[in-house]
Amino acid sequence: MYEPIRTKSVHSTMAGAPSDFPHRSREEELDIQLAGHLAALLAVTDELRATAPSADLDTAAARLAQQVTRLREGRTPVRSPLAADPAEPRLTAAHERAHALAGRALLVAASRADTAAAILAAQRMDAHAAALVEDAAGPGTAKELSAAG
Repeated sequence: MYEPIRTKSVHSTMAGAPSDFPHRSREEELDIQLAGHLAALLAVTDELRATAPSADLDTAAARLAQQVTRLREGRTPVRSPLAADPAEPRLTAAHERAHALAGRALLVAASRADTAAAILAAQRMDAHAAALVEDAAGPGTAKELSAAG
């Protein structure tokens, strides 16, 4: 009914057979992904710090850098120098990017059961969501909403 396979498979199916390329474990791949998402979030955070400096963003940047360094086995992330772009700040777009990156980092952190990174990512999502609400409603409105609710 079926014709037998006459050639060897191009895929190595033998257990213990040496391979031609290095393999990474699932945990290593997730570490690489998480470090990438957190490093991208750090870059956006640095951009926001240059445009609208705040103690919260400074603390977040330090914590993000610490997590990236931990995930990259002691290699510190590349940081951009703080220089405000006088053309147009585009704070809303930066907060939207940061919120999306924090969400991606949260998913990967939850997948690899990294509690510290997951908490940090969730806190950053909350902070950027609050900043987006404040940008949309005008200054001072988000604080009134959070105090009421």
